[in-house]
Amino acid sequence: MNRNLHITKDRRHFLKSAAAMIALPTLESFGAVEPVSSGPRNFVGIGCYLGWHQNAFFPKQTGKNYEIPTTLTPLADYKEDFTVFSGLDHRSTNGHDSWSNFLCGNSPKSYSADQMIADQIGQDTRFPSIQLTAGKGEGSKGSNKAISFTQQGIPLPMIQRPSVLYKQLFITKADRARTEYLIQSGRSSLDNVVDDAKRLQKSLPAPDRNKLDEYFDSVRAVEKRMARQLIALNDPVPEPDYKLPAYDPVTPNLQMEAETIMYDLMTLAIETESTRVISFLLDGLGQVFSINGRPLGSGYHGLSHHGNDPAMIRDLVAIETAHMHCFSGFIKQLKEKKTATGKSLLEDTIVLLGTGMGDASRHSNRNLPTLVAGGGFTHQGHTAVDPTKSDSPLLGDLCITMMQKLGMEVDHFSNATRNLNQLFS
Repeated sequence: MNRNLHITKDRRHFLKSAAAMIALPTLESFGAVEPVSSGPRNFVGIGCYLGWHQNAFFPKQTGKNYEIPTTLTPLADYKEDFTVFSGLDHRSTNGHDSWSNFLCGNSPKSYSADQMIADQIGQDTRFPSIQLTAGKGEGSKGSNKAISFTQQGIPLPMIQRPSVLYKQLFITKADRARTEYLIQSGRSSLDNVVDDAKRLQKSLPAPDRNKLDEYFDSVRAVEKRMARQLIALNDPVPEPDYKLPAYDPVTPNLQMEAETIMYDLMTLAIETESTRVISFLLDGLGQVFSINGRPLGSGYHGLSHHGNDPAMIRDLVAIETAHMHCFSGFIKQLKEKKTATGKSLLEDTIVLLGTGMGDASRHSNRNLPTLVAGGGFTHQGHTAVDPTKSDSPLLGDLCITMMQKLGMEVDHFSNATRNLNQLFS
């Protein structure tokens, strides 16, 4: 169900009050209709917590005529639709605790690129952004595992169960009244907390007042999200043909099954214009996988600390290639489905796949394996950046290019102050 023209609130309310779905001409009293953008309109960021083994991810040759490496073999049919980048990173600190630099830049747990995008282009959809995860293992590290952060540095919760995402995307009429009640109740409680905090602020010293100001900023962000949720409850809800499995594959060893379903639902979310911004964390800790009927020798996290052991690297790459098989199905769907203007969803969507962990075996956050698909870019095959040069580009420069491609007026992101338009156009 595609809505190609964004109608102003007055026009939308008029249509609802008319109690009939009728076609009306564009009327001046309803305001101008926004032109359809020729550039991409959606952004999807997919990050793998334990990284990607560099030697199996990076092609050995640069340019378009490269031999596709092991991990990327499931994407061979779409070689013209993506660009691989090597040598990029954010010059961030090392270690798992800095993983969130993937979308946050040089400062982990700061305003993430997906939320910057959502705050500018996501507000006209039912969900300004959606945060997902698959494969959550034991011993989660809370916000260190988050992929998306608000402008105030608040980690956004991620949906793990496909059934929960499905119900949010395709909510029934019976659920709407309850959801509205819960949101309204939350707003009322929020008002009381803010009133109490404002009274307290007058008697506090300056440092505490500043801390409360940060709190108020966070509250205002929550209020905006809640207000948007209330508006979205009245938006038309698509009715998909897609049927969920009878169970949620949420146990860690069923991660690939969960990813496949999540990618199906992500495609539906974009196709129905329910959202324009999605982030997806591919988690991983101690789960033991069986790939093609062969049980692997160690758990996922243990394999990522392979110490250059060939057998462990083989099994790690097998897991990462399985991730890529799931991702390939997502690219296939986006490429095959069309918008009302005839573009493929892939051309209409910038897909960033990467990580904040360059080499989990050494806890290094350097040289982050990165792939960009779709988005209407002229893809370059394999673009290699020399990270040893003092003026070498940053991964943040690529983020600037992607934001500019989405129509955002931005000239810096984290510690990056230029773009990669000259390498990637």
